[in-house]
Amino acid sequence: MSQPKTILFGGSGFLGPTILEKYPDIVSIGRHAPPDYVGNQHINLPDFDDLSVLDNFDFDKVIFLVGSSNHHLINNHATMGLDYNVYPLKKALHYFAKRQLKKFICFTTILLYDAERMTFPVGEEQPINPYINEYVFSKYLSEELVRFYAEKVPTITIRFSNIYGPTKLIRPDVVPTLIQKVLSPNPVTVWNTKPIRDFLYLEDAAEAIVRLLDTDYTGPVNLGTGVTVSIGRIAEILEELSGKKITNLDQAVNGPMFFCCDISKVTKLTDWKPAHTIEEGLKKTYERMKGWADECRWWEQPSSKF
Repeated sequence: MSQPKTILFGGSGFLGPTILEKYPDIVSIGRHAPPDYVGNQHINLPDFDDLSVLDNFDFDKVIFLVGSSNHHLINNHATMGLDYNVYPLKKALHYFAKRQLKKFICFTTILLYDAERMTFPVGEEQPINPYINEYVFSKYLSEELVRFYAEKVPTITIRFSNIYGPTKLIRPDVVPTLIQKVLSPNPVTVWNTKPIRDFLYLEDAAEAIVRLLDTDYTGPVNLGTGVTVSIGRIAEILEELSGKKITNLDQAVNGPMFFCCDISKVTKLTDWKPAHTIEEGLKKTYERMKGWADECRWWEQPSSKF
């Protein structure tokens, strides 16, 4: 599927490189270029306060991946959620309100849903609780911005479940973190194996997002698999792939202990279904990150917690 008039912000992050690599006609926009294995055109954006570099560029669809999902840091800083997740989106929507877009896609989280009132699988119409913590509140404010610009910027807000896939970055996500740990020379631990979540492979997420660009729908869309898997099962698969023991620390963890997305809306809109089982996605993720281990040496980086 070709998207010659689509631009993507956030090509140097977690999901952005996968979308760009899968769809080489999408143009990257940002202060940082995508990783070296991504060959897409990149337009440097020196200052997010000035988007005029795009004034004469022909596009009508935007994938906006600017933001932070590092809730551990955001929840301990008074304005970090606003700085990373709200203000950049506000600046982008203000600019794109002057352009005639066909679609703008941005991203929030399934953590918005009220854990005390949810029923499974969780659909988009279920009640939310935006006041859980700083991170969730910043994502709620992002969705309110989308509503404010709804008449001028046709937007889909994707509420992500747990996504995983290969990355060179050190991130808070459980799967890449575990893979970086098993590739290190150090003993491997996981906080808790009991949580059961909905894990979506990056390549499958990329396909769903690009398909949604061509729909007439606006509003929130859940993106997951509709299938649950435990952290314990993920640990077992990674032990089999790496031959390395993963020790369960049995510590308390944040977030729901069980979550499963209702993906009927995205399936109805796009006829999309995830193509990878958890075993297939983890194997592809592990093998690619194994190939990067000598280059990245995550366990030696100052920001690592290995």
